[in-house]
Amino acid sequence: MAEGKDNERSPAIAAAVILLVVGFGFFLLPKAMLWIGDFSPWLAAVFGTLCVLGFFLIFWLRARYQRKRGL
Repeated sequence: MAEGKDNERSPAIAAAVILLVVGFGFFLLPKAMLWIGDFSPWLAAVFGTLCVLGFFLIFWLRARYQRKRGL
């Protein structure tokens, strides 16, 4: 019975950890973009875009992995 509870909590814990890490990264993103923007505004735009796309990529890969495992 305890195993069933772990299976129910595992996705929620994983999502919470991902959101905390990404949230902290997004908290630092403006300063990083301003620092990179001192060298090149285009590079800062690419960096910001990659960070935002990376957020969606994490969840897409996780969903793909779960689908493959049949969860």
